[in-house]
Amino acid sequence: MVREITDENGITYLVFEEDNEEDLEFKEITENPIVLDFSKCRYWLELHDMLKEKFGLPEYYGKNWDALWDCLDYLFLDRGYWEVHIKNYHTMPLDWQESCKTMLQIFDDVHKNTPNVVFKFID
Repeated sequence: MVREITDENGITYLVFEEDNEEDLEFKEITENPIVLDFSKCRYWLELHDMLKEKFGLPEYYGKNWDALWDCLDYLFLDRGYWEVHIKNYHTMPLDWQESCKTMLQIFDDVHKNTPNVVFKFID
């Protein structure tokens, strides 16, 4: 893990630390169905924080679409039946909906790879 520190002279340094094992682990998913409520997302980071929390993604989740695919691909393999309810997606501003089309494609691809997880719009 890398973190920045700034000394008393205002000089910033990068400090490399050993990764904490807990930061690398996926968290337990505690709800089924998993409810993604987009009405609570006012900023992009809130959207990605919700995805991280609901899917139990590790601390290193990069909060972008490539990172989402990397984390979700086969996450549900051999884990029984799962439903993901997508709520209030259509209440987001149109430019957000347009930007989230990649996320929806990721969800579709995840379902194709692991058909035991189903994504449903609940509006």
